[in-house]
Amino acid sequence: MPEPKPAPEPDPAAPPARRVVLITGLSGAGRASILHVLEDLGYEAVDNPPLPLIEELVTRADRPAAIGIDSRSRGFDVPALLLILQRLRLNPSLRPELIFARADEGVLIRRYTETRRRHPLAPSGRVIDGIRAESTLMAPLHDAADLVIDTSDLPLPQLRAMVETRFGNTDTGFAGMTISLTSFAYPRGLPRDADLVFDVRFLRNPHYDPILRPGTGLDAPVAAFVEADPAFQPFLDKVTDLLSLLLPRFVEEGKKYAGVAIGCTGGRHRSVHVVQTLARRLAQMQPEGAPACRITVNHRELTREQPKISGSTGGRDESGGQLEQFANGARASGLSGPAQAQEA
Repeated sequence: MPEPKPAPEPDPAAPPARRVVLITGLSGAGRASILHVLEDLGYEAVDNPPLPLIEELVTRADRPAAIGIDSRSRGFDVPALLLILQRLRLNPSLRPELIFARADEGVLIRRYTETRRRHPLAPSGRVIDGIRAESTLMAPLHDAADLVIDTSDLPLPQLRAMVETRFGNTDTGFAGMTISLTSFAYPRGLPRDADLVFDVRFLRNPHYDPILRPGTGLDAPVAAFVEADPAFQPFLDKVTDLLSLLLPRFVEEGKKYAGVAIGCTGGRHRSVHVVQTLARRLAQMQPEGAPACRITVNHRELTREQPKISGSTGGRDESGGQLEQFANGARASGLSGPAQAQEA
């Protein structure tokens, strides 16, 4: 089979490339939910078209397109789909991306048990056999994906927010990187999408102060307590310097998404304030000539305990409203260093 020709040089006077999102993944991992979010965002959504029709659908569309593909698609073939994606990336008028949705084996089994549905690759056999066969079949797509979304422990509202943040701006031709800053608790496991993880359990812990314990890292007294630790500022300086070096290189390599996770014991005090402070620092980096980057903030444990936290702060939604407002304010900020976004 002949290799596709090299991509032509982009025309500076041409309109921004139209976004094309291909969504695939493991059955039961949330592929359909992602497609529905994109449809709500204004994408022209088509689910499970025959593979030979994908290029025609995409090129004839007059707005951003979202195509759902899984093992049930007519003529489904992993090498053929990868070749289609490669050809789409050579079209200067398109900006294709591949999303792969996955979940842990145990989570998928539970979802199939709850819905009492049969697995498409094991219609008359055990669900576990279908899951494992599909995982093997889809492995090359997982490796080729621009974004892998693990929904094992991801509530639907958070999944929607993640997709809206990355794919909601369809008019500007945004080609930079999305930087996701997440605070978390180590006992509850590492965030699955983290590229870089930092441990801040060495900082003084507000949990042991009975006055500060009910609060969070979003509250001023807790923030002041954490910042009073002599190691706080040196740590932030070194992490900022490291990210200033790494993130532009990520962009040069074609990465579209970088996850930075900050963890502590409970995920409510130290890691939350460090993430807030780090997000502000990254948002203030405005070098000339560097591509814009979106910065999003997610406090995983606060999101899980949102009703409890809102009650502890007099009804003010510290875990939701303030975070969204801050993320919106930082979303179009740039990062330092030479970088030119490319398709991965």
